[in-house]
Amino acid sequence: MALFSEMRRRNVLKVAVLYVLASVLVLWVVGGSLVWLGAPRWANEFVLLVLAIGFPVALIFAWTYEITAHGVQKSLAVDQTQSIVYKTGQKLNAAVAVLAVLGVLALVGERLLPTFELPKIIEPILLAPVYERPEKMGVPTEIRAYTLDNGLRIIVWPDHDIPNVVMYNFVRAGARNEYPGITGLSHFFEHMMFNGTKRRKQGEFDETMEAAGGANNAYTSEDLTVYMDWFPRSALETIFDLEADRLRHLAIDPGVVESERGVVYSERRLRVDNDNFGLLNEQMMATAFVAHPYQVPVIGWPSDIEGWTQEDLESYFRTYYAPNNLTMVFTGDVEPEEIFTLAEDYFGPIPDQDPPNPITTVEPDQRGERRFLVKADAPTPLLHMAFHAGSASDPETLPLNVLLSVLVGGSSSRLHQLFVEDEQIALAIGGFQMEGFDPGLVYFYLTLPPEADVDVVEVRLLEELSRVASEGITEAELQKARNIMIADHWRGLSTISGKAAALGRAEIFHDDYELAFSLPDELAAVTAEQIQQVAIDVFNRDSMTVGVLRSPAQEDEQ
Repeated sequence: MALFSEMRRRNVLKVAVLYVLASVLVLWVVGGSLVWLGAPRWANEFVLLVLAIGFPVALIFAWTYEITAHGVQKSLAVDQTQSIVYKTGQKLNAAVAVLAVLGVLALVGERLLPTFELPKIIEPILLAPVYERPEKMGVPTEIRAYTLDNGLRIIVWPDHDIPNVVMYNFVRAGARNEYPGITGLSHFFEHMMFNGTKRRKQGEFDETMEAAGGANNAYTSEDLTVYMDWFPRSALETIFDLEADRLRHLAIDPGVVESERGVVYSERRLRVDNDNFGLLNEQMMATAFVAHPYQVPVIGWPSDIEGWTQEDLESYFRTYYAPNNLTMVFTGDVEPEEIFTLAEDYFGPIPDQDPPNPITTVEPDQRGERRFLVKADAPTPLLHMAFHAGSASDPETLPLNVLLSVLVGGSSSRLHQLFVEDEQIALAIGGFQMEGFDPGLVYFYLTLPPEADVDVVEVRLLEELSRVASEGITEAELQKARNIMIADHWRGLSTISGKAAALGRAEIFHDDYELAFSLPDELAAVTAEQIQQVAIDVFNRDSMTVGVLRSPAQEDEQ
């Protein structure tokens, strides 16, 4: 208490509080001014450094010369108006002022002087970046990850078995990012990305890649657009040049746009309008989701395909193909350092953009069965049945995948044996679970014989799903499903393409690429009781949507 009283009497505490308040005020005013002036990122850190140096130094001098006996004796030996603390304070203020002036000069100099680059020999020594290493057990230690200043996330897994490389570019743009008027744009850009830049004419991207020994492909889903390049190691820099060029200089030429608009419309007719499975699936999604954009078809609605404007296209590309909205994965005959260096050279200059607007719409709980009928020329009727389920990160997703393996995973699965082999009421049966950013569906699809009674098949399917909920599955079925899923998992990781796909999906949907290696342990922890509970939770008829497609002639016979 005596020390506290002495500190208060000598105004040490007041000085400390005053300094803290003044520091907050300085940070607020200067920080806002730096943002307004467009100052570089280090400017805020410089101001913080000046304040951080000044505060502890001021307290040290105050303690030494105002509290300790030795310091008090020295301060009494001189005139109070010229005390050691006073003199020291003057010097400290002068030092802070000098630092502030140097900071201002640095800002001005950065604006006026030419850019200075360290010699290539010195730069790696002084400014070597720190790459992220795996932390979890069981993850290959050679994997590295790095995020460029513009937000581009890059993951590298070296694999030197063969002199080939694969690159996956995951773009966080899918049907869920679209709305009425621009549906289908994500898929449209999957086409446009191969149709020329300001540097390369239409078709030159593929010509250059193939000449270097490479190949490519791409796909679009409800959540993502993914681009894949496979190429020999000798083409590494060529691929970086091609990819950086189309990200930075894509040509959205009106003539090419109109040509590709026709191509996409033809693709829609092929995959949806004239494909019975695609037609029924599109209506299933539009019926099961009444609010969430998962209701949007990946290929887009016909009127939107016809109506995209140049402004729609340019705005969408600028937002969703910004580097801070991308994750790239490289696997194969490479070293992480060379990939990150090339990425800095080719992708680093591409500016980041404001992040896309988040998807905040939550699908409301379904409060009863939904049913519809599609009439189309069809030799055999189709029956689709879906239930609302979780997202990729939902704890029930893995147990539900195990259950789907038991029910429809191959010709020896429970429902295939019952419906196709024993009772012969279906020609084929299958199913899948949507695993995206947001809660999706677990989906069953059946192709029935021409003379089948659709209502009878639906009743049988519901009976079997109810039986799983009431009785569960056997330990033998659980172990079989584990074996199949683990074998598929390791088979996927045996190729450089499978490695890149697995790392990317784990990073995108779980925000951690290391989870690509967790499946064996997670499967071992799944129990039959968990699976039964998932069946109870998911196979609820109030959250069910049923779609039937059959020909008008079959409808008349019912």
